Amino acid sequence: MHFWGVRGSIPSPGPETARYGGNTPCVEICAGEERFIFDLGTGVRELGAATKGPLVANIFLSHYHYDHLQGLPFFGPIFDRRNRFTIRGPTRNGRSVKEVVSEHMQQPFFPVTVEMVFRAQLEYQAFEAGDRLRSNGVTVSAIEANHPGGNLAYRVDFRGQSVVYATDTEHGADRDAQLVDFARGAEVLIYDAMYTDDEYAGREGSSKIGWGHSTWQHAVRMANEAKVGTLVLFHHDPTRTDDALDALLKTAKKQRKATLAAKEGLVIKL
Repeated sequence: MHFWGVRGSIPSPGPETARYGGNTPCVEICAGEERFIFDLGTGVRELGAATKGPLVANIFLSHYHYDHLQGLPFFGPIFDRRNRFTIRGPTRNGRSVKEVVSEHMQQPFFPVTVEMVFRAQLEYQAFEAGDRLRSNGVTVSAIEANHPGGNLAYRVDFRGQSVVYATDTEHGADRDAQLVDFARGAEVLIYDAMYTDDEYAGREGSSKIGWGHSTWQHAVRMANEAKVGTLVLFHHDPTRTDDALDALLKTAKKQRKATLAAKEGLVIKL
């Protein structure tokens, strides 16, 4: 798997975020003959720029907040007729994934529409909590996470190994236990760790309760309960500097040694 964008909420370029990267969420997972792209944050532009030759991929959208879609209009391969994508995501507020993607690029908010400029072969498919995709020995499944407006967490299983992508989920709800079961035994758990416990509770700054995100401390607890291999802290706060992330990771590793902080360019091979 390759991490192309790891920040949450808004891109955060600059010298203080250069090492971990300032692009919003995009994670690529290759399993056998299949290639999967999870979310279309600004990191997907980098993925597109690095791609050589025809590209065939399954794109899974966790939800439709801007930081998970804003890279789509700048994803170079989607303008190339040689490429083929199946874009999957949940129906929200009566809108299909195709409608949401199309509405994302409309005037006066964007100068051209999907229908005007996309040239790749595109297929759209609804993918809801409880659904499973099986293809070439790979299984992708989803459950609903705890996030305003809804959000899907995904699990990829291939040849006895598993990766769980669980961004944008807030702890403290009944869905915690469901997510633990969903992630149980996975080799890698990519988990929302936007805040610290003090930030979340409002002991540092304003309270973040109800904002739809978790803390690194809860990420550690979830990983331990689910008995996963490696925990990858993800969806970093855009205001958190590289130095602050270094310090956060150092503290987290004291509680759970098998912990990484996602950074652009990080590759994990299973």
